[in-house]
Order: sequence, then structure tokens, then C-alpha cells
Amino acid sequence: MATPADFFAKKNEQLKENGDKLASINSTYQFSLSGEGGGDWVIELTEACQEVREGSEDAACTIAMSAEDFMGLIKGTLNPQMAFMTGKLQVKGDMGLALKLQNVLG
Repeated sequence: MATPADFFAKKNEQLKENGDKLASINSTYQFSLSGEGGGDWVIELTEACQEVREGSEDAACTIAMSAEDFMGLIKGTLNPQMAFMTGKLQVKGDMGLALKLQNVLG
């Protein structure tokens, strides 16, 4: 998996197959990734819809970071807590939802 776009495309396929397991989160995440390979993606996890789509919208939890750091987070080479504490990962909105990210992204 080389880019965030690849990750989000694969995540969308996973949600089509098993998204109902995450529907209880009943919220929406916005990912705003900067730098090369960056972009904006939304992960919706509601009872009515479990999908990933490109673009930005108001979400209960917004994650902002560089595309490079995001891929480090996904690969397990960047510790999420350290990324947050050092400002590499910025969270706006519901911090409780941010704490569930490992389940969402895993």
C-alpha cells in the first residue's frame, strides 16, 4: 500500500464487506492529509451507510496530518500517541471518536 489513496480505496472495499461491524460508531470522520499523496477523505460509519469517499465535509472528528505521517501510522512505524503529542497528528472535534481510530483504520 503505497499511498493514502490506496489505503482509502482498500478501506472502502473492507467496509462494503464488513462495515456493519463499525456501524455502532454512528459518526463520520474527516481525514485531511497534506503533502505529496495527500487529499481529503471521509469515512462514514452510520447505520445507514458505511463507506469511504473523497472530499471534505463537516464531520464529528477531523484528523489532519501529512500523508507521509499517515502512512507511518498505518504501517505501525509512527506511534499515534507520540504523533498527537508532537503535533504531527491534529484532532478537531470529538476526542472520543479519535480514540476509536485504531478500530476504524485497522
